Amino acid sequence: MSITVLGVNHKTAPVSLREKLAFSTEVIDKALYSLYQHPLIAGCAILSTCNRTEIYLSYDHESDFLRVRQSVENWLAQYHSIDLALFKSSLYCYDGRQAVEHLMSVACGIDSLIIGEPQILGQVKQAYSFSQQNNCLSTELEKLFQSIFHVAKIVRTETNIGANTASVAYAACLVARDVFTDTSALSVMLVGAGETIELISRYLKPHGFKHVIVANRTRDKALKLASSIEAEIISLPDIANRLKDVDIVISSTASPLPIIGKGMVERTLHERNHKKMLFIDLAVPRDVESEISQLEDVHLFTVDDLQQTVQNNIEQRVIAANEAKYIIQEQAEQYINWLKTRHAVEYVKQYRNNAQTIKRELELKALNAIKQGANIDDVIFEFSHKLTNKLIHAPTQTLLDAAMHDCDDCFKVLSKGLGLEDN
Repeated sequence: MSITVLGVNHKTAPVSLREKLAFSTEVIDKALYSLYQHPLIAGCAILSTCNRTEIYLSYDHESDFLRVRQSVENWLAQYHSIDLALFKSSLYCYDGRQAVEHLMSVACGIDSLIIGEPQILGQVKQAYSFSQQNNCLSTELEKLFQSIFHVAKIVRTETNIGANTASVAYAACLVARDVFTDTSALSVMLVGAGETIELISRYLKPHGFKHVIVANRTRDKALKLASSIEAEIISLPDIANRLKDVDIVISSTASPLPIIGKGMVERTLHERNHKKMLFIDLAVPRDVESEISQLEDVHLFTVDDLQQTVQNNIEQRVIAANEAKYIIQEQAEQYINWLKTRHAVEYVKQYRNNAQTIKRELELKALNAIKQGANIDDVIFEFSHKLTNKLIHAPTQTLLDAAMHDCDDCFKVLSKGLGLEDN
């Protein structure tokens, strides 16, 4: 059985490409079902965030690696109706140990835009949950995800990977503080009510914004968030009319199309007498049309722009990440060893069952002989003699075969396994 990961992330592809390859939560079930139909794939999971789209696969034979890779590349292109040539060079593909270490690094936040950011672990757990609910998890992927969650806990506990807050949400607040030195007289609109926006709302509190508006598709989901920060709630269609009332817009939704367009912003600037505005778009696909960056008095930041903003906050996390790599390597080794021995488990069971069958047959014969009046000492001697011969017959023959075929490595492994000393 082999494990492979294929995908794109913020290091290999710009947001304009990542948004085309993203999977919204509404289509994950359908996508998993479609991918799982491939005859070579034994298990699959899809992780799709604003910074990465990754597909995790398990399949029976390592020799199928190239066929599986090509098939999944073509599937990804067909599913999103995009020419493979447009993103093939941005794809990375890892197999075996490299794939395991990569996924562990992702879950620990080491491979994130902001090193050590905690949201990614929840997103990996969600990817696992989607796959589990759709019965797309193989035994190997199930074990891998459990190993991932275990190593993430160890890394969070034994390193400072989570110290010195440097999440995308925090970076967004830093940008706001840099663009507007004094935020106490400003109003902000949060578009969306998901985890990222919730984190941003927490960071907003110390900055003391004058007024906060939460715009969301459903009021119920926004209600809890709004109540925690004493914010006003509006619907997404109301954004156009209320945009003039805010100085900062921070958006992170799962909308497949932009919510805020250039024309809307142009009208808003006119209504505000061209008073400066800041837009921070953390969504993939993007919520804000990129063309608004061409407008005067507008500052637009996307998730890709935040990398530079947070560099000063991640030095300690880089050190912790290097420490975490040793933990990941150790845990990956344990998983790979489990994976290597997994195919032998059934053989071990069969070997033990065969031994038990031989023992029971000889026991039955011995007991019958005793009942018929045979000498007990003779019965025990014959039982032990036959049991020994039957149990050592197969290993003995295998040793002879290994020697006959000049298979020194096999001979050494067998000899060690049978407790024999080197001669």
